[in-house]
Amino acid sequence: MDIEILKKKISTFRCGESGRVKITDDGLMMEILLSWEQWKGPIKDFYKSIGISHSGMASILGRAKKMRREGHFPAEDFKEVKILDAGTAGVSSLSGCNVIELSWEGGRVIRFGQVEQLIDFLKKAA
Repeated sequence: MDIEILKKKISTFRCGESGRVKITDDGLMMEILLSWEQWKGPIKDFYKSIGISHSGMASILGRAKKMRREGHFPAEDFKEVKILDAGTAGVSSLSGCNVIELSWEGGRVIRFGQVEQLIDFLKKAA
């Protein structure tokens, strides 16, 4: 996300004369956390670019990390893997596209639409 857009979103949560930031939007906290994780360069520059002090940012990041650990934000997008009862191993055609079939234990067959999905599955299964 562009830092200027993030700064404008954060500015809507400023309170009173002091300019203290009190973020109540969970989605915005996650956007801040993702931007913070992807920031390249000194962290002080990140704080300055979005207009929040390091102590205020520590509170926001701490709450966002806690929410991620508790499952409020998914770590990655879910990819559905369908398990079929019968079939043979190899590459076959399903609905006009190539599919990789893997014969799994118990006679189950798992189909993958892309090689990357198969590789990710095998890494996680190992």
